[in-house]
Amino acid sequence: MSAQCCAGQLACCCGSAGCSLCCGCCPKIRQSRSTRFMYALYFILVVLLCCVMMSRTVANEMKERIPFYEDICKGIKAGDTCEKLVGYSAVYRVCFGMACFFFIFCLLTLKINSSKGCRAHIHNGFWFFKLLLLGAMCSGAFFIPDQETFLNAWRYVGAIGGFIFIGIQLILLVEFAHKWNKNWTAGTATNKLWYAALALVTLIMYSIAAGGLILMAVFYTQKDGCLENKILLGLNGGLCLLISVVAISPCVQNPLDEHGKNVTICVPDFGQDLYRDENLVTGLGTTLLFMCILYSCLTSTTRSSSDALQGRYAAPELEVARCCFCFGPDGEDTEEQQNVKEGPRVIYDEKRGTVYSYSYFHFVFFLASLYVMMTVTSWFNYESANIETFFSGSWSIFWVKMASCWMCVLLYLGTLVAPLCCPSRQFSV
Repeated sequence: MSAQCCAGQLACCCGSAGCSLCCGCCPKIRQSRSTRFMYALYFILVVLLCCVMMSRTVANEMKERIPFYEDICKGIKAGDTCEKLVGYSAVYRVCFGMACFFFIFCLLTLKINSSKGCRAHIHNGFWFFKLLLLGAMCSGAFFIPDQETFLNAWRYVGAIGGFIFIGIQLILLVEFAHKWNKNWTAGTATNKLWYAALALVTLIMYSIAAGGLILMAVFYTQKDGCLENKILLGLNGGLCLLISVVAISPCVQNPLDEHGKNVTICVPDFGQDLYRDENLVTGLGTTLLFMCILYSCLTSTTRSSSDALQGRYAAPELEVARCCFCFGPDGEDTEEQQNVKEGPRVIYDEKRGTVYSYSYFHFVFFLASLYVMMTVTSWFNYESANIETFFSGSWSIFWVKMASCWMCVLLYLGTLVAPLCCPSRQFSV
């Protein structure tokens, strides 16, 4: 029994099937999914570390509860109060290490089409050693000389990478909307109930959008002020109306301040009780934020998403309408419909070839590392950033989100009018 346990632990550290081999009670899992799960777990661990580093509450608790705290900080040369291990500069260093980790694996896994090679085995196994490598790279970033120059330069790299990550997600979001419509429309040829399903979903989506605009107008505007909020709400509402009209048009269907003045507060006043639950709101909000980031990383690294970014789409006549249109008819990913061989607790679904691009997978996580770095440190308001006030509002975060919204509208509008501007070209989404 002990020999089997040791063998399982060794497989977990060095094997190619992830940690599902270590636990007999774990459900069977495909090799491709277990590998992506393990990299996602590493990503989550570093993100949690970044949140801790940006938390003033955690820093204060450590000072009060850890004996000889200042002596320990001086001993590890982290400053008198370990100031080098907290704040935006520490997050920049840790995310630099994580970004380098994924970038190295991006280069290492270039042009891998078979899971049988040496590089593929490195990608799919050696989890313990890769965890050590990730920890070493994140720790080693604190010893980079000329920290001020490094931080200034890395900040711009992070901003560029973060914007690229947002762009990829917006492209895939637009592609998702078109794919949904195309798949369910394909079903109307054999069953008219798909028209009712499309109409119902459309009604629900427009109701949510209209309700959101109304609620924001009620809570975030005042009768005698909040002009900026009114302008932005009107602009975004108008853009939604514009793309709706374009989408259904026949041509598209066919192919108190320092001077003593009163200042209006343009945020909802829910009373002081809200601040009593500030830690709960921060924790829940942070969890939801990074769950969305992780979901974006994993969904944007599938074979179908990679093909969509390169302009390759399935032929419309091959579409089979399904409620869960992101999956195959039998409930599995369409990218993984291959002859699989089952192991002890893992299904080896990459015997004939890889079911997703290893290199692209690591590249997306490299960009996600930069996006997390910029988001946690409030983008360009990094000096005053901390995780407790992350959801209190930041103009940098506000304008990044607003620009992303406008960019998404322009991308969607572009996919609608492109066939009209270039009728000789074939556009397929």
